Amino acid sequence: MLVGHGSTLNPDSSAPTHQHADALRRRGGFAQVVECFWKEEPGIAGVLRGVFAPRVFVVPLFISEGYFTEQVIPRELGLCKNGDASFLRTQRRGAQTIHYCGPVGTHASMTAVILARAREVVAMFPGKNPPPAPRDTALFIAGHGTGNNENSRKAIERQVELIRPRGEFAEVHAVFMEEEPRIGECWRLARARNLVMVPFFISDGLHSYEDIPMMLGEPEAEVRRRFRAGEPTWRNPTERNGKLLWYAPSIGSEPHLPEVILERVRELAG
Repeated sequence: MLVGHGSTLNPDSSAPTHQHADALRRRGGFAQVVECFWKEEPGIAGVLRGVFAPRVFVVPLFISEGYFTEQVIPRELGLCKNGDASFLRTQRRGAQTIHYCGPVGTHASMTAVILARAREVVAMFPGKNPPPAPRDTALFIAGHGTGNNENSRKAIERQVELIRPRGEFAEVHAVFMEEEPRIGECWRLARARNLVMVPFFISDGLHSYEDIPMMLGEPEAEVRRRFRAGEPTWRNPTERNGKLLWYAPSIGSEPHLPEVILERVRELAG
């Protein structure tokens, strides 16, 4: 059972959840594979009622632990009793056992997903010259960030800690929409001429299509015009401030993600 955030404003928000559910159904390893959402239909509680398998593994397609994964989803699943915010990740309910897995974004193998995104976008859009080598490139991992939940940035900072010692990129930085350092500061932070930015979001939406390109310096009117016309809102690579920046799609549609989902299931499968 895959749980996505969903959106009433952006139909693309649910696309990665459906994509990975379809991929897992094709593999045939489960009696059922179902998807549900917090902000759109089908809802979490309703989908759970339709699951007949005796063992249910619920995997949240979220980036970090926080309000949604620690309060909203457990409440919708009925894992919290009598208003208590605490819950057990494995609970017996009649003839059924519910296993509530950790979010995909905090799994260590997400490092491979980020690196794949960074390599692919540079290879796909080499520019006028041969594509730069990673050792000549600064990697930026972009997150939302929020002052309301310190866990929001931890998953991004953890990936920086994992990738930086590998020495594959000249630099590795975390940047945020709503916390310091801000996404627009990447031009100043990078010492390298070449930059690649990977948004650490499950789905592409208004943040990745509009907000981040504008934070990187694209004129608001032009970004909105391109978006309405169905054009890319960021053109790879874009030169600004004497530097070139490649902007990758969000990590949520990466084909490796079903493997991350399966790893989360195996952790509780026993």
